[in-house]
Amino acid sequence: MLLVATSGCVVTTYEGTGEPPSAPSRPPPVGVVEPSPSSGGPSATPGRTPKDEPKTIAASHLVVMHRGSLRAPPGIQRGREAARQRAEEALARARAGEDFAKLVAEYSDEPGATLREGRLGRFTRQDMIEAFSDAAFQLQVGELSDVVETPFGYHVILRTE
Repeated sequence: MLLVATSGCVVTTYEGTGEPPSAPSRPPPVGVVEPSPSSGGPSATPGRTPKDEPKTIAASHLVVMHRGSLRAPPGIQRGREAARQRAEEALARARAGEDFAKLVAEYSDEPGATLREGRLGRFTRQDMIEAFSDAAFQLQVGELSDVVETPFGYHVILRTE
């Protein structure tokens, strides 16, 4: 049996006896799309994927949230512009060669990001919100994105596979 379960903002697919595996010990990443009742599934444009694009990639990210970001922890009080500036600062430091996992620990507002070092694992284009997928799937392995805005905040993405 193939089941799809949503936990927080992650869509998890697993096979087995019909019972989901035990809950992960770390919080799920931000940016993964949950199916919405109106759309029937994650946002993606069918037929947009180039034939030579891989079906899955792996990436790490950091997300700087602001008041009004989806799933922003209650303590997030910075405004949208301050969040963008903070993400730009993190990006500049990453492009200067600083360790991405350390930048995640310093900059990312996502619960659990430090434990995961920002790693998202492998995902398909449809697993993530469209703006995130569009940026991530354009990257080459080892390349950093520009700052990417989604409803969750401002992301810096590092493609790892």
